[in-house]
Amino acid sequence: MELGEAVRTAVTSRYFTDEPVTDEQLRSAFDYARFAPQGGNRQPVRFIVVRNQDARNQLAEWYRVPWKGYLEAARSGEIGVGAEQQDRVLRNADHFADHLQDVPVLVVACAHLDGVHPTDTELDRLSVVGGGSIYPAVQNFLLGCREAGIGAALTTLLCMYESQVKELLNIPDDVITAAHIAVGHRPKDFPTKLDRIGLDQVVYGDTWGASVY
Repeated sequence: MELGEAVRTAVTSRYFTDEPVTDEQLRSAFDYARFAPQGGNRQPVRFIVVRNQDARNQLAEWYRVPWKGYLEAARSGEIGVGAEQQDRVLRNADHFADHLQDVPVLVVACAHLDGVHPTDTELDRLSVVGGGSIYPAVQNFLLGCREAGIGAALTTLLCMYESQVKELLNIPDDVITAAHIAVGHRPKDFPTKLDRIGLDQVVYGDTWGASVY
């Protein structure tokens, strides 16, 4: 599979079959992840592959608490989903939450804190720069799953339960959780192209809003 095809078709999967995912199927995706760019080549990212049913049940139970709150707020209009197909988006995401424990593999993306170097902590806003040494590896993993024909869904809701997740999975004190990825086989084919805004709305030349393409 060419990179362009993987990038344009790596849709978030909300529905999965019960077909097992093998370690060998995931191997190349994890191999791609370790080649992602990160500051100073510190390589802080680690992954935990969770197959144990009891652990998946617990992770799913925690996940549903913030999700159901979000769902209620979205349906009431308190939170804007920002999608034309709002009902479908929420319905699919709710199905995902209700069946998370049935997804064959849950991958927890972690990172050593001393391996990230945020440079925006003094700004009067949310700090995000530290993720630059983490999320490229997660994206490489997602693209590797697409290449292998395996569906995946990236979520960060479980980070709200970081202390509980760390205790459940024996994660060291100096390691954080950055994302959780559901991985499994899709019941339907991948789409041929994702619905995204055009380049003219994404890329500006010299100043904000000045079109390039």
